[in-house]
Amino acid sequence: MGFGGKVQHERSDAELLAAHVAGDRRAFGELFHRHQRQLHHLARLTTRTPEDAEDALQDAMLSAHRGAGSFRHDAAVGSWLHRIVVNACLDRLRRTKSHPTVPLDDVYPVADRTTQVETAILVHRALMRLPVEQRAAVVAVDMQGYSIADTAALLGVAEGTVKSRCSRARVRLAELLGYLNAGAHATPDRP
Repeated sequence: MGFGGKVQHERSDAELLAAHVAGDRRAFGELFHRHQRQLHHLARLTTRTPEDAEDALQDAMLSAHRGAGSFRHDAAVGSWLHRIVVNACLDRLRRTKSHPTVPLDDVYPVADRTTQVETAILVHRALMRLPVEQRAAVVAVDMQGYSIADTAALLGVAEGTVKSRCSRARVRLAELLGYLNAGAHATPDRP
């Protein structure tokens, strides 16, 4: 309940974005807070490190904050935010591509690991081995639940491109996960 016994109306994403453009200082924060968890998850799945995910998300939100006035209302605000995050992640990955990284040891000091955590680690490792474009497509479609058409709009490519990227990514993931699974649970040869 609001002041004077009136029920407050929760503003839609489009209303929050319009209020932000009109000068409401709290509207963008509320919009970001509403989508923050999903956007962070998307950034984390698309980038290589938690730091890259945080930086890409910050870059994306600055871009969205500044570019809100140019939003064309031809897509959902949430889809627009997702596209900005994916693009920021891809930009960050392209910039860091020239800086080689050292693979981390396969040591995860987590006590009492569950099968679910182990599977998530294996899937994440496999995702990180996919080309960036395939990873972005398969994460959007198979993990975030976007349709082929929405993913095509998010990534700015044709639907057929999304389908082929997802198909190649799934084949490669099956190969990687089959290999990783066999390696993760292999037992030493007995004499």
